[in-house]
Amino acid sequence: MSIRCMIVDDEPNAVKLLELHITQTTGWEVTAVCYNALEALEFLKNNKADVIFLDINMPKLNGMELASLLPTWLKIVFTTAYSEYAAASYNFQALDYLLKPITLTRFLAARQKVETSFRQVPVPDKYAEQPDHNYFFVKSGKILQRILLHELLYFEGDKEYVRVVTLKGEVLAYKRLKEIAEQLGPPFIRVHNSYIVNSSQIERIQDNHIHISGKRIPLSDKFKPDFMALIQQRFL
Repeated sequence: MSIRCMIVDDEPNAVKLLELHITQTTGWEVTAVCYNALEALEFLKNNKADVIFLDINMPKLNGMELASLLPTWLKIVFTTAYSEYAAASYNFQALDYLLKPITLTRFLAARQKVETSFRQVPVPDKYAEQPDHNYFFVKSGKILQRILLHELLYFEGDKEYVRVVTLKGEVLAYKRLKEIAEQLGPPFIRVHNSYIVNSSQIERIQDNHIHISGKRIPLSDKFKPDFMALIQQRFL
């Protein structure tokens, strides 16, 4: 996958290690190496990157301060020697948080998150949002219940069953959540092993939880990169 990345870090050894991981394990292009935040801002005036590996502890302007000035389309992976910044990094919808020294194993996990965030999730024709494809039927017992897509709030998996929750109520279907996830594209997205949500119905996202119509749904680390990639498309 062709991805333009930049590294912002005031520690030369940390930069060399990260460059080594990138060149040895990816096909990405390192478009810039900046040793402070001001250099990074100057570079971005006339150039573009897709993802930034951003150190937090830097002089003059630290990584968190720089992150608040970055364009919303630039994806962030924070790098630092201090784990206490991890919680604050999620305020910037960071794809990952790498602790130094960055091991190859940990970098490969971050690489997967980065590449996943750039993949477009296709909407199958079966349930494309077109006038004649704005509903589907769910079999619940002996009943075939019609579900309108715009009324659907979320799916909640429970072993062999799935609870289909809409604005009008609930339907219990004998189906696995994995099967449903394979049939639906945006605005529906899996956020947890037990949940698929309609992103157009989200009221707010807070403390790794999604709030929809009074329901507090957990957002797991496994599905967070894809979810935040979808949400970032709606950032102002």
